[in-house]
Amino acid sequence: MSINQNHLMNTIPNIHAMIVAAGRGSRFGASIAKQYTILQGQTLLQHSVARLASSAYIDKCLLIIAADDSTAQTLDFALPIYYAIGGTERWQSVQAGVEAISHSGADDSDLVLIHDAARPAVPSNDINQVIEAAMSEPYGAILATPVADTLKESYVYSNAQSELVNTSINSSSSHSYAKRTIDRSNMWQAQTPQVFRLGELQQVLAHVAKHQLDITDEASAFEHLNLPIRLVTGSRQNIKLTYPDDATLLAAILNAQS
Repeated sequence: MSINQNHLMNTIPNIHAMIVAAGRGSRFGASIAKQYTILQGQTLLQHSVARLASSAYIDKCLLIIAADDSTAQTLDFALPIYYAIGGTERWQSVQAGVEAISHSGADDSDLVLIHDAARPAVPSNDINQVIEAAMSEPYGAILATPVADTLKESYVYSNAQSELVNTSINSSSSHSYAKRTIDRSNMWQAQTPQVFRLGELQQVLAHVAKHQLDITDEASAFEHLNLPIRLVTGSRQNIKLTYPDDATLLAAILNAQS
């Protein structure tokens, strides 16, 4: 699973942009899929497409949507859009997108840029930097930020049983307590976009499918195979809408960027 380094240095790959918008965002707790939350007069999905459109490297975008999505194709976007149907798990949605890109005639050495619909405030410069970093890498690069806050590992203590238990942290009969502080010196918070070589991404996703791995982003699939993915320091403005409180902060960021 390797690409000739001299070939990388002598060619400028095509960039295929993809936004994953097939999930519903259960932690957000809304009745609609969170990518259709309205901020500053547009949906998160429209904002995220517009951010990609701000990069000179990107001229179209593949949207991965749920099979029952009746909203995406009614919206106006800042880029030409084409669609693929996602799966139950995130990696399945990404795999569907990767297959669509491959079937369109893309080369294995082309770059696939994957962005979350719920990250509508990624700065244009960050998009360009992660693409340019990936151009010189055999596997890819991702945006990330060094962890700034103190990290605590927790344990759950049950008052009813007066012992440590493996119950849910959300249980009304238990509470979380600080167990130890984690060394954050080498810790990073992953963001998107994440940018990978098409052929390599296809192979690692096939590995995920074969071994039924539990991954939370595409970079972690490469990590399972000990394949190096470059970390590119991104802006802390590039937050993800995960909980309702995030909407207020994102609205302020979008307002400042406009």
